[in-house]
Amino acid sequence: MDELIIGGKKLTNRFFLGTGKFASKQDMQKAIELSGTQVVTVALRRVDIQQNEENILNFIPKNVQLMANTSGARNADEAVRIAHLSRAAGMGDWIKIEVINDSKYLLPDNQETIKAAKILADEGFVVLPYMSPDLYAARELVKAGAAAVMPLGSLIGSNQGLQTKHLLEVLRQEITTVPLVVDAGIGVPSQAAAAMELGFDAVLVNTAVALAENPIEMAQAFSLAVEAGRTAFLAGKAQSGQAQASSPLTGFLYNDK
Repeated sequence: MDELIIGGKKLTNRFFLGTGKFASKQDMQKAIELSGTQVVTVALRRVDIQQNEENILNFIPKNVQLMANTSGARNADEAVRIAHLSRAAGMGDWIKIEVINDSKYLLPDNQETIKAAKILADEGFVVLPYMSPDLYAARELVKAGAAAVMPLGSLIGSNQGLQTKHLLEVLRQEITTVPLVVDAGIGVPSQAAAAMELGFDAVLVNTAVALAENPIEMAQAFSLAVEAGRTAFLAGKAQSGQAQASSPLTGFLYNDK
């Protein structure tokens, strides 16, 4: 079985799902269940600490790995504080580090992300940092103890697909000791399949699913696309630099003697 291992946890579904922007918690729950995703992200600010009936955590199946998100953090200190709060709230040790202090493009601050990753990894968190696809920053995140590295495909929430494809290819070639997850900007399932065909280990999607006309079916479509892309990568694409007929051109209509 083709398994992905992150933080000691074995995963067979490589489609990760964010939980923001859904029209209802019931839609979110169905999307999680029917897509078969095994990892979901939840921003701490969307969690009801008082544990009321509508607490978002009540709608996430117990067999799904919860990954708290430091959404809203503007620097490393704030990301660390949010991680501590999420652990105290019972959200576990998996943490998506998201540090953004740019309100226009919402690009992650790689340097502050590296600082937070080092602190939290040393404290025993399973750290999955969201980052701009820069090779040097990715290497520093691995050194800091990241369990996986999550470069963006394009601007968060933009649904523009793999606008950073060439940089992603560099990361895939050079970062080989931890899983790589494309996070942000994926707009349709075919783009998720393309990311997997590049050799990435998983894809995290939120906006494209949550804001779809039918988010439940879209989540299923993404899950299938991720599986197809992974299978295609493992199969190995055919290499050819020139035109080649799929059937012989001689010996049928013409006599070559």
